[in-house]
Amino acid sequence: MVVVAAESATAAEAVLTSRSLGLVLRSAGLAAAVTAGAIALAVPLAWLTVRSDLPGRRTWATLATLPLVMPSYIVAYVFVTVLRPRGLLAEALAPFGVQELPPIYGFLGAWLVLTLCTYPLVLIPLRAALRRLDPALEEAARVMGRKPLEVFRTVVLPQLAPAIGGGGVLVALYVLSDFGAVAILRFDSFTREIYIAFQSAQRTEAAALGMVLVVVMLALFALYARVRGARALHRSSPGSQRPAAPARLGGWRWPALGFCSGVVAITLVLPIAVLVYWASKDVASGLDAAAIAANAGNSLLAAAAAAGAAAAAAVVVAVLAVRFPGYATRAIERVGYAGYALPGIVVALALVFFGTRVALPLYQTLAMLVFALTIHYLPLAVGPVGTALLQVPPRLEEAARGLGRSPLQVFRTITRPLVTSGVLAGAALVFLHALKELPATLLLAPIGFETLATDIFRQTTTGFFEAGAIPALILLLIAAPPLYLLNEKSVSAP
Repeated sequence: MVVVAAESATAAEAVLTSRSLGLVLRSAGLAAAVTAGAIALAVPLAWLTVRSDLPGRRTWATLATLPLVMPSYIVAYVFVTVLRPRGLLAEALAPFGVQELPPIYGFLGAWLVLTLCTYPLVLIPLRAALRRLDPALEEAARVMGRKPLEVFRTVVLPQLAPAIGGGGVLVALYVLSDFGAVAILRFDSFTREIYIAFQSAQRTEAAALGMVLVVVMLALFALYARVRGARALHRSSPGSQRPAAPARLGGWRWPALGFCSGVVAITLVLPIAVLVYWASKDVASGLDAAAIAANAGNSLLAAAAAAGAAAAAAVVVAVLAVRFPGYATRAIERVGYAGYALPGIVVALALVFFGTRVALPLYQTLAMLVFALTIHYLPLAVGPVGTALLQVPPRLEEAARGLGRSPLQVFRTITRPLVTSGVLAGAALVFLHALKELPATLLLAPIGFETLATDIFRQTTTGFFEAGAIPALILLLIAAPPLYLLNEKSVSAP
C-alpha cells in the first residue's frame, strides 16, 4: 500500500507541475503548427494530382508521397547538416559573403522537418476522397454562375473535411509521439521527457506523462469525430457516379509544376542528394550486400504483415463506428487511436512486459512484432477506411438487405468493393510506417532479425551517419514500387 501511494504521489508530481504544463503547451503548439503546414501542402497537391491536367500527375503524386518513408531522425540530421549556421548551405554561399546562417534548432527546425515528413498523411487519404467525389454538385454550382475558386471553397472543400480532419489528427498524433527529430533539433517535447524517464528507470513518471498524451489524443479525436459527423458525404439522389473531368490549368500550368517541383525537391531530392553524397564518401567500398538484402527482406515481411492485419482490423472498427454509432463503438474507435498517440517506445515496452510476464512463448517472435506494429499504426488505416465508408450510401445496403441478402453478403458484394480504395490507402500508410519502425523492432523482434530501420539507427547513434546512407537509400528504393501501386489503386478503385 505504501509503495502504491508513493508511486501515485510521483505520478501526480510529474503531471501537476508548471514544467509539465510547459511541455504540454510546447508539444501542442508544435502539433498544431505542423498540422496546419501539412494541410497547406497536401490540399493543393491532392487537387493538382487528381483533378487537374497537370503533366505527369501520377508521377508527381508518387514522388510527393515518398517522403513518408524517410525516418524523421534522418531527415532532421540532413537538414541540420545543410541548414545549420555553418552547414553545407553556408559553405556554398560563402563566396557571396554569407558567413553564417540563422540557427535551425528549436521550434522552427522541428516544425519544418516534421511538416515535410508528415504532409503525406493528409495527402494519401485526401487524394482517395477527391477521386470518389461526384462532380454533379460542382457542375450545378458552376451553372449557377459561381467561379472555380468559389466552387472549390463552398462545394468541394466541405466534402473533404473528414479526410482533411482525419489526416490532420494523424499528423498531430505523429508529432506528439515523435522523438528522433525533436531530439536532434533540440526541441524540448513530451516524448523527450518520457524517453529520459525510461532511461532513468523512472517508469512511474514516464507512465504518467504517457497518460497525458492519451488525454490529448482523446481531445483530438473528439474534434475529428465532430467534424466527420457534421456532414453527409454520400449521394442522396439516384443515378450513377462518374469521374470528374480534369480541370484545365492553362496559364497556371507552369506555376503548378513549379510548386510540385519545389515540394519534391525539398522533401525528397535534397535528402536523397545528401544521402548519395554521404554514401559516395567512404561507405560504398565496405558494402555488405547480403546483409542489406536480408534486412530489406525482413523489413518487407514485417511491414506487409502489419499492413494486412491493420487493414483487416480497421474495416471492423470503421464498420462498427460508422454503421452502428454509439457509446461502445465510439469507445472502441478511440481506444484504437491510443496506440498511435503513445510513443512507439512506450507501446513496445508495454508489450515487453506483457510478453515476459504473461505470454513468454510469444516474446521476441515475429507474431509479437507484427502485433505491436498493428496496434501502433491501426489509426492510419481506420481514418481512410472510415472516410470511404462514409461515402457509401446506406440506401444501397438497405436495398440489398430488403432483397433478402444477409449482412455478410451485403458487405461482400456492396460495401467491400466501394471501400476498397480506403482500405488500400490505409494499408499503404501502415506499410510505409511499419517499414521504418524502430523502437518496436529493436525491443520485440526475434534475435538476429535486423531491418533497414534498425541498421540505419545503429549507424546514426554511433555518429556514423554516412554509414546509414546506403540502407536509407535502399529503404526508399524498396518502398517506391509498392507505394506507387497502392497509390494508384487507392485513387482508381470505385
